[in-house]
Amino acid sequence: MEFDAEFYHPSDKLSAHRFRKVSNKSFCRFEAERFERLRFLMENIFEECLNKQEGYQDAIRANLELFFINCTRQSGNPGSHAAPGGDYVMDRFEEFTELLERNIATEKQVVYYAGEMNLSSYQLNDITKRAVGKTASALISEYILLEAKRNLLATPNQVKDIAWNLGYEDTSYFIRFFKKQTGLTPELYRHNFK
Repeated sequence: MEFDAEFYHPSDKLSAHRFRKVSNKSFCRFEAERFERLRFLMENIFEECLNKQEGYQDAIRANLELFFINCTRQSGNPGSHAAPGGDYVMDRFEEFTELLERNIATEKQVVYYAGEMNLSSYQLNDITKRAVGKTASALISEYILLEAKRNLLATPNQVKDIAWNLGYEDTSYFIRFFKKQTGLTPELYRHNFK
């Protein structure tokens, strides 16, 4: 099963925590009976994707949410295959993502987030690499890009307004950033995917 952050991005803290917890495990062993529940949810997702009836994307997201709930409930020790220092790493990673969500419009530098967390940039990068295999800078860029895409597809706002809301005073700089990341200008992205 594969999907990107644009399709499924939990909006509440509990769902986001659950999603991170499950997605950071490379392996979980389930009893056969318990796995059947997960297989059932995966079959539902497959059928929704195949049939594409009205509301199928919402149905897939709902099944994903149930899948993650069942994974966290059913894995006997969901942290057993986590990165070394798992609880500390995940707690600090969650602190970083919360700071990111609150400050992305004004702060885009790793050094700011590291300072807010009383860490060096090196320590913050170590935490993000251990948690999700990416640098803090890459996660900042991904978050900006995700918010930009959401705004492009979910609002009628002009590109300059979206850029401004994301903290870019220079719209042309925002357009270059977006195009470098996606290969498309914001307007072309909106036209192709709306």
